[in-house]
Amino acid sequence: MNIGIIGTGNMGRIIVEALIDGKAAFPSSIMITNRTKSKALLLKDKYKDILIGANPEEVAAQSDIIFICVKPLDIRNLLEEINPHLTPDKCVVSITSPVSTRQIEKRVNCSTVRVIPSITNRALAGVSLVTYGENCSEHWKTKLEKLISKISVPVHIDEKITRVASDIVSCGPAFFSYLLQNFIQAAVKQTEIDTETATVFASEMIVGLGELIKQGHYTLPSLQEKVCVKGGITGEGIKVLDAELGSVFEHVFQATHTKFKEDLEKVEIQFSRQ
Repeated sequence: MNIGIIGTGNMGRIIVEALIDGKAAFPSSIMITNRTKSKALLLKDKYKDILIGANPEEVAAQSDIIFICVKPLDIRNLLEEINPHLTPDKCVVSITSPVSTRQIEKRVNCSTVRVIPSITNRALAGVSLVTYGENCSEHWKTKLEKLISKISVPVHIDEKITRVASDIVSCGPAFFSYLLQNFIQAAVKQTEIDTETATVFASEMIVGLGELIKQGHYTLPSLQEKVCVKGGITGEGIKVLDAELGSVFEHVFQATHTKFKEDLEKVEIQFSRQ
């Protein structure tokens, strides 16, 4: 199976690296292209056998499945460019949340899927959010499931939870990285620990926390209960978090959904053009 990747920015690059490192594909079976050619060439430097397409049309023509990793407002025009090369036996995969499979299906002549990845997929971990187009063939559902399973846990989602699912799976690593950095900075500010040591401790703690959950030793509530001994120091910290955290995460979801609504409106206008 020949795989095409159009757009090798942050997520496009992660998909390429994960597919190769996860042994889901050989470099020689992947053709990439990017508007800024230097970004594509960086991947060529890392994986010598990877193919560089001159433009999106060449990638679409030479590939069986094409991952579209460009900005939402660039997708409509891109689909028009590559559609002459999209025969019914091919599959287009979009990785952006504001563009629905329904919108893509109206513009192409092949199977369509939306796969929202996460940066955690680079470690061959985490979830990929999958939504199949109404006319996606069973052949491609099976093929894609097998491919994505090599780099993540594929989870099928309903259209109505697209944004919140993306917030948790895709945006979540950035949110919690931000919180962890603040955790470290506060430790340095309030005590005699240095940043490097605090960063090592916090990073190893979060890795260990993930393993505890992954291996099924604790649920999130039971883990908190185990650490938070009655009358102990952890409990005092939890009291502060309980008092000061407030509705911060509700506000986070409100903000992401407001921006998502704006993006949906812009995409709808773009796709409604003749």
